[in-house]
Amino acid sequence: MPKGYHDRVAFADLSTGRIWYESYGEAFWRRYLGGRALAAYLLLKHVPPGADPLGPENALVFAPGVLTGAPISGSGRNTVAAKSPLTGGYGDAEGGGFFGAELKNAGLDALVVLGRAEGPVYLHVEDGEVRLHPAPHLWGKDPLEVEALIKEVHGPTTRVAQIGLGGENRVLTANVIHDLAHFAGRGGLGAVMGAKGLKAVSARAKPATRPAYHDPALLKTLARRMVEERMERAAGLVTMGTVGTVKPFNLRGVLPSHNFLDGHLEGAEALDGTSLDALGIRIGRDTCYACAIRCKQVVRIEGTGRYDVRPEYGGPEYEGLGALGSTCGVTDPYAVTKANTLCNQYGLDVIGVGVAIASAMEAVEKGYLDDEGLGLRFGNGDALIAAIEKLARREGRLGELLAQGAKRLAEAIGHPELAMHVKGQEVPMHDPRYKRALGVGYAVSPTGADHNHNLHDTAYAKEGRALKELRFYGEDFAPLPVEDLSEAKVRMLWTKTRERGFVNSLVLCDFVPWTPEEWQEAVYAATGWRLSPEEMLLVGERTLQLTRLFNLREGLGPEEDRLPERFFQPFRKGNPEARLEREAFQEALKAYRRLAGWEEGVDRGRLSALGLEEFQDALAH
Repeated sequence: MPKGYHDRVAFADLSTGRIWYESYGEAFWRRYLGGRALAAYLLLKHVPPGADPLGPENALVFAPGVLTGAPISGSGRNTVAAKSPLTGGYGDAEGGGFFGAELKNAGLDALVVLGRAEGPVYLHVEDGEVRLHPAPHLWGKDPLEVEALIKEVHGPTTRVAQIGLGGENRVLTANVIHDLAHFAGRGGLGAVMGAKGLKAVSARAKPATRPAYHDPALLKTLARRMVEERMERAAGLVTMGTVGTVKPFNLRGVLPSHNFLDGHLEGAEALDGTSLDALGIRIGRDTCYACAIRCKQVVRIEGTGRYDVRPEYGGPEYEGLGALGSTCGVTDPYAVTKANTLCNQYGLDVIGVGVAIASAMEAVEKGYLDDEGLGLRFGNGDALIAAIEKLARREGRLGELLAQGAKRLAEAIGHPELAMHVKGQEVPMHDPRYKRALGVGYAVSPTGADHNHNLHDTAYAKEGRALKELRFYGEDFAPLPVEDLSEAKVRMLWTKTRERGFVNSLVLCDFVPWTPEEWQEAVYAATGWRLSPEEMLLVGERTLQLTRLFNLREGLGPEEDRLPERFFQPFRKGNPEARLEREAFQEALKAYRRLAGWEEGVDRGRLSALGLEEFQDALAH
């Protein structure tokens, strides 16, 4: 058995109740590592072409990485993946917290859920074994109560991943909740879980089921290093998290506002972290398994009635403040915090929900959509909250439309131009008129628009840590302006997306500032493998090629590599220099496809070079 692994993947067929286990051997694990690469492999193997994302033929994968559960900062994450009901293609998201580490340390390298249960169930993992339990008593209950009930049965150290009301109702932007306050947010994976009748997956680790590591002392050294250097490396994240991003983006005139029509919003500084602190909304910070950064927000609002929130469901990060706040034109921090907490409690992706509601707000203001008396206009915080309630319950025509996501809502009312999405997934809070290579990354992303496996142009405009680390892979990259969209910038993007695929297979958190050399050290400490920079990028490229292949097989062709037309227009109000030229974007897109071998489908020679020969005929079905 390879160090750092159990060589044990569990399969649970909810239709039949059958549970079995497979082993793959050391060569397999070195090729895929875990996380995204493993999830993409398993979905291609176990989801038949054309499967209904909400049908029993879809597979739901929980895939820790080789470093998930290792005692170092950033190792609390795991990948959740399935055929996305939102996009119809490959879908995955990473959830932080403690559940992923518990799942790995309970004796599994992955869990694959197949079929559909006749009634609500949950799965429990302990001692390397999976057990199926009935869960009608859990269905319809809030996550806080569900977690308490599962812990009553399996012990207080049990960790839980579950769905909320959104997943139960198969809302297409439903997520998977980890430990109440952490979320595998994108792609509608909570809807897949709900469609299977799977309320929760719980795990309980014991010392005897933790994987053996090659060099535990080196892991301790790495852990201690990040603790000692966290302020030097990541002071902003340690003290503020991501909520300090709102004000600077607004000052630059690139804060997504009014459904991306504007880049500046009067009063948006009220949503920044310093304002949340001054108002007493933000009461502390939380962390994930073994992590020294502590970047997660904890909030509480008491005494307001409608806006009161409890701290157990976490607090808004930048993406939530942008999507539910500025994108909807809402600057009331109490309303936005309440909206964010409702999304967390109901198990809903804040980005997907916020952008869908912003689309609806614009549609109502233009007379295209009946808001059913909600007052659904930009800036109306009470209407925002009421819309989330309708969406989670699929209540009325408006709730049903919102539950389908921005793309389907806009198409249903005959105005697809109002939906800010790529491949059906709503655009995050980073505008491609400002970060232009990131816009190309949105277009080619296998999951639809995503900022987490992407290049942020601002980090490469001057000499610094980001450029130094990208040079680790062998190319002498030079600083390029934020607005640059040359072939040199595209080469940066190609290297960065492969690197992100590698890190998402480890699985490690983006916010912990490990260097590539330290990733190498950590993998060696866990497994004894000394990965070269080339081998690291090969792992990352496998994620790109397998997910591209999955999408092509499901009918998402190159024509889906595009951005909404709005991003080729200037802001109404915002930075006048933030412009994305269509011709430059198209040339950059072509350059990326050449680098990836995607000029005509997926290059068979590239698959062979990556050791993926078994998938060369995947498109023949």
